[in-house]
Amino acid sequence: MRALKASSNPAGFNIGMNQGDVAGAGVAAHLHQHIVPRWGGDMNFLPIIGQTKALPVLLEDVRQQLSDVWESAC
Repeated sequence: MRALKASSNPAGFNIGMNQGDVAGAGVAAHLHQHIVPRWGGDMNFLPIIGQTKALPVLLEDVRQQLSDVWESAC
């Protein structure tokens, strides 16, 4: 979250947890979380529910932005 804040200045985050074998590809002790950066006026869960990518930047550019701040933010 610190790297996302430093690289793209989101207004907030949605955080979700998946636990158990049904949520973790059959692994009983599985636990993972999703962190979704959010901005005012963004498209909510369009990428998840509508399976549509609404980012106005290329994925490669986002990866580079995160890489640029990773060491100092984390």
